[in-house]
Parts: sequence; structure tokens; C-alpha cells
Amino acid sequence: MTLQQLHYFIEVAAEGSISAAAELLYVAQPTMSAAMKDLEARVGRDLLVRSARGVALTTDGTEFLGYARQVVEQVALLEQRYLGRPPSRRLLGVSAQHYSFAVDAFVRMVKRSDAAEYEFSLRETRTFDIIEDVRTLRSELGIVYRNDFNRDVLDKLLRDSGLAFHPLFLAEPHIFVARKNPLATLGRATLADLADLPRLTFDQGANNSFYFAEEILSTLSSRREIRVSDRATIFNLMIGLDGYTISTGIISDDLDPEIVAVPLDVDERIEIGWIGHAAIPLTELAQTYLAEVRSVVAGFGVTLLG
Repeated sequence: MTLQQLHYFIEVAAEGSISAAAELLYVAQPTMSAAMKDLEARVGRDLLVRSARGVALTTDGTEFLGYARQVVEQVALLEQRYLGRPPSRRLLGVSAQHYSFAVDAFVRMVKRSDAAEYEFSLRETRTFDIIEDVRTLRSELGIVYRNDFNRDVLDKLLRDSGLAFHPLFLAEPHIFVARKNPLATLGRATLADLADLPRLTFDQGANNSFYFAEEILSTLSSRREIRVSDRATIFNLMIGLDGYTISTGIISDDLDPEIVAVPLDVDERIEIGWIGHAAIPLTELAQTYLAEVRSVVAGFGVTLLG
């Protein structure tokens, strides 16, 4: 197989269409089709499923794509180092539950990138959608939490999707409230303190199972509950309605200056980790992002894992 074929394959996978990839790369469509068939013949496996709507990756194709990206990235680094080529366009997609530390780390990663051109994506989205993003390679990795309650269900779903969970850190539960909320001055809050406050949770859409909730203790009843879809809304409701949500306690003063974290007095722990394809190694850029995540959370008293 050739490096050119790997470039072609990466673009075909990204576009979901041989003709669209051919147009993007200024290659004749028959030439692109022949290159993909020759690549499949050389590896001895079907990498693409072809239909009238375009192409999709097979299971083998998904795994092959991960290695192809690794090879192409390493060649680009060699050319940059020894041939004086300019840095290649950097690519990275991350999907995450609604955590400010994930955004902080993303900002640091982008600032550290030395590429003149890049195409990054950061999706704060629902738990099931994060898994789908990573499974279909829309994102290279995802950031999610697990605990004793959701562990078995989450791990089975990941295994069935060809994915694996890798622990990053262990955090004590906190509530997030507005600075003006009377609970903001407490050394520790109890569940009894929360009884009369609106509980704010992130909506999980059609997959609104307790096991996909972003907040621990999701099975506990609440007399007042509001589901939201984004962090900006949840913070506005904390301020406007004295609502609360339960999370890791890691919050950015720069991004969220009006919100404070108060330890919650419960016998629970929150394990944050990243998910990725079990058989596909991470790119250098993805590893840089995870290093920035560890750096961001290190100052918050969490227990780093892995």
C-alpha cells in the first residue's frame, strides 16, 4: 500500500463519499475508486461499505482508519523535522459531557498547537451521543464519568461498541451554586440542604436513562427539577433560580466566575475518564489534550489515575 492511498482513504472516510473525496483532492472519481479497491485488495479486507448514499466504514475499516491517521501524522512530522516542510493541518475532535475542565484543557491544547492551519472540534453533548461520536470516529475521544451505579451498563455499552474506558482522575462530589446562594458559604452541603432547591440536570434526550445521567444520585427524587441542554443555561438558572447541580467540583474562575463549588456530604466518588477505540492508538494531538486535562485538574485536590 502507498502513502497516497492512505491519504485518499482518510478523506473518503471523512467525507463519507468517494466522489466527494475525489473532488476535494482534485482526483478523478474513477481513480479514487480504483485506489480504494486496490487498498482493500492489498490488506485483504473490506474497509468500506458502498451504497447509493455514499460509503461507510466496516469494523475493519474503522480500525484501519486509526492506524492510517497515525502513519500519515508521523510522516508529516518526519517531513517537517528533516525536510523543512511546514506543519501540516492539525485535526482533532473531542466529545465531552458538560465539564469546564474539558474546555480549559481544549483551550490550552489549541494554544500549544504549532500548526499554521488546524481543524478542531469540541462537542459538549449527551452521554449516548458521545459514545456514538467516538464509535463512528466523528471524535477521536470522549470525556465521560462513571461510578458504582452506572459502571456495568456503561462498560458493556462501550465493549459492544468496540470502545474502552480509561480512567483520568477520581473526584469528590460537589454542588455548583451561584455565589449569592446561601449554600455557597457552607463548608459542606448535605442532601437535606438541597431539598427545597431546584435540581438542574443535563437532558439526555431519547436516551434519558438514569444510567446515562451526567449527575450522580440521579435516582433520588426531587420536588423541583429542571432539565437543560447546555452549560450556559444551567449556570443562568443557578443564578436566577438558586438552583444547583452535582458535579466534580472543578470549575474555572475565568470561564464561570459567578459559580462556586461546595463539597457534598455523600459517600460517593466520581471517576472521570476518556473513551476511545480499543484497537486504535491515540494521535499525538489527542495525547496532548489528555495531558492538558490532567494539568488543569491537578490543582483541585483530585486523585489522578492512569
